[in-house]
Amino acid sequence: MASNEIHTPVLLERCVELLAPALEQPGAVLVDATLGMGGHAEAILSRFPDLILVGLDRDTEALAIAEERLKGFGDRVHLVHTVYDGIGTALDGLGITEVAGVLFDLGVSSLQIDRVERGFSYSKDAPLDMRMDGTAGLTAESILADYSERDLKRIFQDYGEEKLSARYAKAIVEARETTPFVRSAQLVEVITKATPVAIQRLGHPAKRVFQALRIEVNQELAVLERAIPAALERVAVGGRIVVMAYQSLEDRIVKRALAAASGSTAPAGLPVELPEHKPLFSLLLRGAELASDEEKALNPRATPVRLRAAVRLRRAAA
Repeated sequence: MASNEIHTPVLLERCVELLAPALEQPGAVLVDATLGMGGHAEAILSRFPDLILVGLDRDTEALAIAEERLKGFGDRVHLVHTVYDGIGTALDGLGITEVAGVLFDLGVSSLQIDRVERGFSYSKDAPLDMRMDGTAGLTAESILADYSERDLKRIFQDYGEEKLSARYAKAIVEARETTPFVRSAQLVEVITKATPVAIQRLGHPAKRVFQALRIEVNQELAVLERAIPAALERVAVGGRIVVMAYQSLEDRIVKRALAAASGSTAPAGLPVELPEHKPLFSLLLRGAELASDEEKALNPRATPVRLRAAVRLRRAAA
């Protein structure tokens, strides 16, 4: 399967529209912090012929596909194997201090979902891996084998927002005493048996548990908490950041970070806002923007997306 057939970029036109005023500037650099298979990157490089792209990804398989896909752009493309909170180190390594734009397309990539053997899907039996970076150590299998009942409950509750977290954690600990969890079908079976029939009718009972395990394996929320401020720090005046999140936990982190950057730091009750208290960024969208019905029909993976964007107004005084 060709790379351009296995990835339909989410909200591509809207992302281009939001980034364009910054990317049209001479010498512009865009960081695609979640490069994936390079769908957004290829389209943006094609539209902005002088643009330099820095593509980051923790997934070595995705990087290899993107490298092949983007090789026609030559030395305009710099790919770095890193988690996206490593944006500062990646840019330092390339001698780049500021960038015109940063794009984040969060969550599981199309490649990771489509490759059954990666273990991200609860609907297909596969090894319990779930690593976005195959060179990392922690897997879903090791979590299910080693975490205490209390810790399993915590991650299901905190990262899956699962109301039956205690019930599922207990069922997993009991089941692993006789048979270790090595494949996703085993986990799905245990969760399904522990789920009341009435709740099963509301949707797949394993969905939130799989989300929680994936987030824990890849430390997605902790990484994101560091990544957004690190990315904002590198955006030049007039530069823009665009972020697509796919679940409420991610979106909450993005919302808080952009709100903090776009708020005044003036003490309450100060009669006049001094220049040094003025916001560093301005939000480009009111709240989170959703995909249109047309976009959802063309690309079902756009259905849960929440899009946020901001532009840098000024640098803080040294």
